[in-house]
Amino acid sequence: MLKDKVAVVTGGSRGLGKAIALKLAENGANVAVVYAGNELAANETCEQISQYSVKAKAYRCDVSDFEATKELTAQVIADFGGIDILVNNAGIVRDGLILSMKEQDFDAVMNTNLKGAFHMIKHCYSHFMKKRSGKIINITSVSGMMGNAGQANYSSAKAGLIGLTKTVAKELAGRGVTCNAIAPGFIATDMTDKLSDKVKESALAAIPLKRMGTPEDVANLAVFLAGEQSNYITGEVIKVDGGLYM
Repeated sequence: MLKDKVAVVTGGSRGLGKAIALKLAENGANVAVVYAGNELAANETCEQISQYSVKAKAYRCDVSDFEATKELTAQVIADFGGIDILVNNAGIVRDGLILSMKEQDFDAVMNTNLKGAFHMIKHCYSHFMKKRSGKIINITSVSGMMGNAGQANYSSAKAGLIGLTKTVAKELAGRGVTCNAIAPGFIATDMTDKLSDKVKESALAAIPLKRMGTPEDVANLAVFLAGEQSNYITGEVIKVDGGLYM
């Protein structure tokens, strides 16, 4: 379905990003795996991608750094010959109640989760315009739609990502480029594994489907949004949350 397409996945070395990278590769896409610090995990992801007989390469980059993302984008285009799909998945958490949240923790989450996506879109913008095609997929969260106590920074960044998604969709629609967002709920990843049993039980009780989602649940939607079947869908925020937020 995505044969010969080139996908860039930020935060692609583990969790949701890894699942998305693998699923895109399974469907024929060549993948640039962008990671922040875990080189071993990124290389392992690339090795797993290679089983699908597509090209994969890992790139270390702090997406909160404007110049670094500019260099990254140029390098990927040079290495792969272009970019067709951009998945903005990179994200961090620095949870805490506003009363105790440090300014640097708020800024760090905003700079990575929201500004990082802006940087990547900014540097791919003219490339997509010239190609008159492109698929941008932003990984937001239901926390950005409903809020979540103890996550003022994370929820704000993810809410901002929704606004960015809709704006980019309007700006690039005339060039045949789509931009959509996926809003996962509670997904079984390293991040959710760190939650206490009490928090997990409370979460499951609030989910109508009575289970956490899997990274593959999110990855399947990402593949759809990256393919031609979604050509007439743009500016949308699609929840993958088991009915948590309706």
